[in-house]
Amino acid sequence: MIKFNLACKCGETFESWFSSSEEYVSLSKKKLIKCIYCDSSSVKKSIMAPNLSSKSNRKVGKEKEFKDIKKQLLKFRRYIEKNCVNVGDNFAQEARNIHYDKKTSKGIYGQATPEEASELEEEGIDVATIPWVNKSDN
Repeated sequence: MIKFNLACKCGETFESWFSSSEEYVSLSKKKLIKCIYCDSSSVKKSIMAPNLSSKSNRKVGKEKEFKDIKKQLLKFRRYIEKNCVNVGDNFAQEARNIHYDKKTSKGIYGQATPEEASELEEEGIDVATIPWVNKSDN
């Protein structure tokens, strides 16, 4: 489908949809395109601007979106660092200690291998993997 802006000799303009440019030409030659205001068949295509989005606009949009996500992840990192204890490579063991010993903890974070994380989940211990954005990546 293609949309054309049309102009009539009466001075009015309007839009109309056609299945193709060729269909417009065919209907126009047969005088089947009529003005919606005065019913005249003296209708011509008028100048119209195409509605195209450039690759550069999409790239700028994606870059902004990426920056916004990084900003939110950095905010999340700061929150975790402020409110949780970094247990480093001992994450899996500390998570088990909290879970099985029913210890109260204000929360922990650290590193675990994919295998360790999978084992924790199999044991019913909730873990989450999050991207750790560098603070210098502001």
